[in-house]
Amino acid sequence: MFFSTEENALIARAGNELIRIERWGENALRVRATMNRAFSEAEKGLCAPPSGRARAEIGESGASIVNGTLRCFIHERGWMEFYDGERLLLKEYYRDFSGANGHSPSMKLCAREYKPHGSDYAITLRFEAAEEKLFGMGQYQQPQLDLKGCILELAQRNSQISVPFLLSSRGYGFLLNHAGVGEAAFGANFTQWREVCSDEIDYWIVSGSPKQILERYTAVTGRAPDFPGNMLGLWQSKLRYRTQEEVLSVAREYHRRGLPLDVIVIDFFHWVRQGDWAFDPDYFPDPAAMTRELNALGTRCMVSVWPTVDRKSVNFAPMRERGLLVRTERGSVQCFDFQGDTVIYDATNPAARDYLWEQIERNYYRNGIDGFWLDEAEPEYCAYDFDHFRYDAGPVAKTGNLYPRAHAEGFYRKMKEAGQRDIVNLTRSAWVGSARCGAVVWSGDILSNFESLRDQLAGGLNIGIAGIPWWTTDTGGFFGDVTAPGFSELLIRWFEFSVFSPVLRLHGDRGPHDIPCLSSLDYGGGFSPTGRDNELWSYGEETYEILKKFLFLRLSMKDYLKEVFAEASAKGYPVMRPLFFEFPEDPRAWEISDEYMLGSRLLVAPVLYEGMRRRSVYLPKGTWRRFPGGGGTLPGGEYETDAPLDEIPVFERVMKTEGKN
Repeated sequence: MFFSTEENALIARAGNELIRIERWGENALRVRATMNRAFSEAEKGLCAPPSGRARAEIGESGASIVNGTLRCFIHERGWMEFYDGERLLLKEYYRDFSGANGHSPSMKLCAREYKPHGSDYAITLRFEAAEEKLFGMGQYQQPQLDLKGCILELAQRNSQISVPFLLSSRGYGFLLNHAGVGEAAFGANFTQWREVCSDEIDYWIVSGSPKQILERYTAVTGRAPDFPGNMLGLWQSKLRYRTQEEVLSVAREYHRRGLPLDVIVIDFFHWVRQGDWAFDPDYFPDPAAMTRELNALGTRCMVSVWPTVDRKSVNFAPMRERGLLVRTERGSVQCFDFQGDTVIYDATNPAARDYLWEQIERNYYRNGIDGFWLDEAEPEYCAYDFDHFRYDAGPVAKTGNLYPRAHAEGFYRKMKEAGQRDIVNLTRSAWVGSARCGAVVWSGDILSNFESLRDQLAGGLNIGIAGIPWWTTDTGGFFGDVTAPGFSELLIRWFEFSVFSPVLRLHGDRGPHDIPCLSSLDYGGGFSPTGRDNELWSYGEETYEILKKFLFLRLSMKDYLKEVFAEASAKGYPVMRPLFFEFPEDPRAWEISDEYMLGSRLLVAPVLYEGMRRRSVYLPKGTWRRFPGGGGTLPGGEYETDAPLDEIPVFERVMKTEGKN
């Protein structure tokens, strides 16, 4: 292997493979390898690195590069190892004649494998297994918080969000800086990353404590902006408010009852055709007057925007002629078939983003709508046949995971250019860097049951570790029947959890679906059905009183929540945090998967099972008191605590500075 050095970088070449390892942030290195003559300049997850110095040296048996305490050694036979000081963090998996690792060479299996895929490659990257726990990677619909032993698809789907960054209990973070479709397998024998279509290997590794890792990771991928204080309360939504008067009547009722309502959301099919990106004037005759009244009541208005464009939409022909739509590789030009024959606009194309914003600005933004619900933002396809679609950025197999960030970024930049500073949009998917685009990510169209609630807890904690701090769910689940036994209990327990989540949002498709449509036409704002009522008072007086109690508890926490969100903006910390994030020296904190920290002071132990009225709680070392209400203090340890239907076990950490002058 031939080695050379540049400022802050180590270069290696072995035959046709070119390798570059360079400083990329504090205690961090970026590793790239390719069979091409040069590396790609395509947009990915990493931003430009902050300034600093690294040291590269070439020795007799290989070469190394050191950045802070992180060191990469590359052996003259080609395999790499990463150390924090003298402690091994990660080692490539070789079973070939390189002599690596002392294992049989006869398998002819190496860490970096390139197989032809058209003019690109299908790439496999392997590392030795270790005793470790792994967290992050986005949001998957599964109850596992620790991802060791899991196989994860690297692709976006409705309710699945792939953000390929993980944090290890061994003290490192790892980002696969590749936007294409693939798979990550965290096996007991080795870890394997697969890329279906790529032109190079590109990853980033960092060392440190959990807080240091997140701070260093978000320094090179982007952090969330400041979160507006007037959106920390309740977001009200349902499937779906069909008319301007319905929207206003709900907001007026909240105001009449003395219930502050921060945001009301107008869901899909308020338009004539998908891709019109405008209100149907028959049902929303004066949007500007509607938003003025909502604002006077202290409520911001958010509107659903889908990326789908119906062939009968006013925008289909001009977008097709200008090449602004997603392309198909074969057969019919169709992407999605939900209530229309639709193609999806290409968010990776800057011209398409400009065209879309022109419609949004004219039909919504000028009328006072200052937040957008970017639904279908994966985007969702009839079938997730990723090899069938192509973006302006390239084949979906190679670039597909860029879409949700590009979509959110298009809105964020235009709103910022318009002078808006309190930018928050709701989106159903995300990728590396989505946090910097003012995106609240929600967990998609999920079932209304306790199993799903448990999945959301794991998903919310892992997406926070993956660098996305603003997260929410459809409280009560999306697909639910209000007449089902136990639905009110589920809604209450979910609402309690949501109060102690980053964003408190009430939404769902509430069945049974026995409400007639407003129109017999097969298009327009009256054509799509709606679900049952979904306001705080819609589920009976007993449920209403409990939900109201917790709404006011949430409002009483606004000052604390502002502090927590400020940490997300300044340091990249999650709002919801696994226990180990605050207590990394406590082995039990790495084991706990049914509790979490909201910021640094509140430990939340949600009730996740039907009929549960008592649960065990682990409090890490320190002094704690019940929240709210205070009372006596408790030392760290294991406890059994009551959890009646109108309570969620929450404990406040008594900080050492309390009581000092």
